Amino acid sequence: MECTVSWTGATGAKSGMGFLAETGSGHVLMMDGAPDAARPENGGQNLAPRPMETVLAGTGGCTAYDVVLILKRGRHDVRGCSVKLTSERAEADPKVFTRIHMQFTVTGKNIPAEAVARAIAMSHEKYCSASIMLAKTAEITTGFEVVER
Repeated sequence: MECTVSWTGATGAKSGMGFLAETGSGHVLMMDGAPDAARPENGGQNLAPRPMETVLAGTGGCTAYDVVLILKRGRHDVRGCSVKLTSERAEADPKVFTRIHMQFTVTGKNIPAEAVARAIAMSHEKYCSASIMLAKTAEITTGFEVVER
């Protein structure tokens, strides 16, 4: 797996903290920093997600992918899956994630709560590289609800 990240300020504006990530699979992702009124040269323009937000989003995508795949393989009629991630970070550098809560909403027809709980556990214990990696610094908790549709 590879990715090339380039500073967009290097080709145009002399300030700003925007970055363009080009993934090995041929996709592009923009990232930007938060504006910094005290030091405009160090701040972003708020044009895209922050890099750490993309880490959180990628983790949510990784675990939701697992949950859907595990439920489908179990022949469950899953029709939707979302996960809301809330986090806390350390106050001092490096500002690693210290707590992450993932709240899943799984929709489908006749999906047992036990199957969803098992899928989430399997993702976090065996399959989701991102959440397993982040668990080295963060306490990760989960919750879920099953919505009949």
